[in-house]
Amino acid sequence: MKSDAAERVFTSGPAWVRHAIWWHVYPLGFTGAEPRSTGDTPVTHRLGHLHAWLDHALELGASGLALGPVFASGTHGYDTTDHYRIDPRLGDEGDFDALVAAASARGLRVLLDGVFNHVGRGHPAFRAVLEQGPSAATAPWFRLRWPDGPWTPGTEPGYDDFEGHHHLVALDHSCPAVVDHVVDVMNHWLDRGASGWRLDAAYAVPTTFWAQVTERVRARHPDAYLMGEVIHGDYTAFVTEGGLDAVTQYELWKAVWSSLNDRNFHELAHALRRHDGFLERFVPYTFLGNHDVTRIASRLADPGHVAHALVVLATTGGTPAVYAGDEHGFRGVKEDRAGGDDEVRPPFPATPAELSPIGLPVFHLHQELLGLRRRHPWLHAARTSVLDVSNEFLSYASAAEGQRLVAVLSTAGGPVGARVPGASGVLAGRARLDAPGTPGARAHLDAGGWAVLAG
Repeated sequence: MKSDAAERVFTSGPAWVRHAIWWHVYPLGFTGAEPRSTGDTPVTHRLGHLHAWLDHALELGASGLALGPVFASGTHGYDTTDHYRIDPRLGDEGDFDALVAAASARGLRVLLDGVFNHVGRGHPAFRAVLEQGPSAATAPWFRLRWPDGPWTPGTEPGYDDFEGHHHLVALDHSCPAVVDHVVDVMNHWLDRGASGWRLDAAYAVPTTFWAQVTERVRARHPDAYLMGEVIHGDYTAFVTEGGLDAVTQYELWKAVWSSLNDRNFHELAHALRRHDGFLERFVPYTFLGNHDVTRIASRLADPGHVAHALVVLATTGGTPAVYAGDEHGFRGVKEDRAGGDDEVRPPFPATPAELSPIGLPVFHLHQELLGLRRRHPWLHAARTSVLDVSNEFLSYASAAEGQRLVAVLSTAGGPVGARVPGASGVLAGRARLDAPGTPGARAHLDAGGWAVLAG
């Protein structure tokens, strides 16, 4: 049975999300924490490292801090061993409270990363199973397969894991106690000052589970933003059936860099039409990079196309996020091997002043386009229509609440011109307009150019 949340016609999230632009940080990497933790790992107060970067987030144009895992785990943060404890490699609960307070003092909200599809083998609920066998009170939390015959101490069950990773023990989401646990964890940290949750690997969890959880969490925290990580599948159904505010928009992410690399804007035009369809029901979480993918500066064949990609992020409907370092042109390639995430999860210096000035042009570009986004908050739920498309040229209009702007992108090797009906001026980038403000308006771009136009 679906919850009432599944019947929503449209969700844009809590009112404050209209203005949300996230700066996404992977704390274990950002702070240079050790790669592994054990039960006796001493507390090291590293979360404070982020305080010196909060003003940087503001200067970038962000209004929120999206944190990767901060809870106790064995390795990368996604093998949680205690949902109620800050990872000792990062600090303790006092460090978390101080970070939330420092962020709040600057008007920055905090989004947490919750891993509720699975736990690490060191989680107390699974340790109890290993120590007590089938009689453990938490045995129903997991999908276990016990050997035939009486259980003897030291005998391990077989169990479902997450995508073949044996150290990640999948939870049984049909178990009421698991529902209770996840609701309690989410409310605990929302009570402590968080503004919402990114739900890791949400796609691997039944929407019936999320519907129960979100309904109960919203009853206590109606202003919380609840967003799920979904890579493939029916985004709209996942949001409506699970009672979520949004899911990650991987389709648009892929189309942005792929269309630029292949000089095939038809792919991006198709993705924008699908994106517009999603906006009939919900506002997606949009991004160009995160802790799980190759950085956009490394993904793009032409570094100059970072601007084109950022235009799409800034001018289409969605709740945008910038992965820490992308705003300075950081490079990093994710590889499918042990330690293959290290390049995209590097440590950061003590202060932004220690960053290389080489990245400043990219930072200023982010400031320009995110500043435009902040001045046009209606873009959050804007609908997008493709005006003109060829292999090397794309123009589209984004509109809502009686307002409209036009984005024009070119990867052509020479100047291009195209009709941009109604465009009346240049808001960002460079373009020459003929007959501005009329149905016959035309925009002229230099080779490889881009612009955002008023009207």
